[in-house]
Amino acid sequence: MIGEMFEEKMDALSRMTAEALALPFPPGFRGLDIEDQDMVMLDADAHGYATSVLKGPLSEQQRAGLTRLVSAFDNVLPAIDDAYGTRYYTHARAMAVLTTEVENLRED
Repeated sequence: MIGEMFEEKMDALSRMTAEALALPFPPGFRGLDIEDQDMVMLDADAHGYATSVLKGPLSEQQRAGLTRLVSAFDNVLPAIDDAYGTRYYTHARAMAVLTTEVENLRED
């Protein structure tokens, strides 16, 4: 059962990562910091962790970074005042949360 759920979440993460890559980066967000977060790096980190989890388990240091990343999204999202930017970063946060779920299932 856990193996089947793991495979379903891996497939979902793979699709979500492809969807994220197809979305244009929000205009005006390059070089923008919101809540002390560089928005380009926040996006890059979400993609980086997702890609890493699709390839194999994360290190403890990476797992801690992923946890911090989800918290950073939670701080940043309410402060975004652009509709497309909100949609884009909500998707990136969902991808980071799914990445966490996949990694947690791998651990079980």
